[in-house]
Amino acid sequence: MSGSSKIVLVEDEAFQRQVISECLVEHGLRPIALASGTELKRLAQRVMPDLALLDVHLNEAEDGFALARWLRSRSARIGIIMLTVAGDTIDRVVGLESGADDYVTKPFEPRELVARVKAVLRRAGPAAPPPPRLTQMRVGTAILDLQRRVLVLADGASSNLAASEFDLLRLFVENPNRPLSRDWLLETIAHREAEAFDRAIDNRVMRLRRKLERDPGKPEVIRSVRGVGYMFIPSAD
Repeated sequence: MSGSSKIVLVEDEAFQRQVISECLVEHGLRPIALASGTELKRLAQRVMPDLALLDVHLNEAEDGFALARWLRSRSARIGIIMLTVAGDTIDRVVGLESGADDYVTKPFEPRELVARVKAVLRRAGPAAPPPPRLTQMRVGTAILDLQRRVLVLADGASSNLAASEFDLLRLFVENPNRPLSRDWLLETIAHREAEAFDRAIDNRVMRLRRKLERDPGKPEVIRSVRGVGYMFIPSAD
């Protein structure tokens, strides 16, 4: 798994870039070490990596957060780990809001870095061959019909979804058990409604919860992730 994974490291300090690269190589990983976000974008436009290690504070116009958002807008599967300064809580929160999966503080313990890289790779890629595409999927108390774009409720009645609601629910279904930031969800869905920007996703989630959850006040299907956004929990049935 790890030897064939495409890992990219973006670190503008040459010494740090060498130290991190050597640490990964010693544990059977083969990172592509880059000095700038420009190099990362050029590479990702040819082939998307399985995982990106991004230094937060880059000496260029775009920092690591901006690169994380750029990558996440192009791939829901790529693993993203932010490299932050020890103890900087704000960096950690902003990194997760930007679409990152995890963070590692500098100076880092080599075994911790490798463990986090391998953990994110297991979750994010390289992906196994995709299963046959389903046309229906249980979501909480309802069934989502992907072909007809309707929600079949527990009582058997069909509920037509607004385009924005269907696209949001499909995005959740395609990314199960993964925290998804509000910004990424809004950027990924093309629809824009006449709502305040920072409440658009929250309002759509609230409407979906009324249809999916046994108790919308205690959601089990679309759960809130503090400081990040939401996570879809598929049915165990």
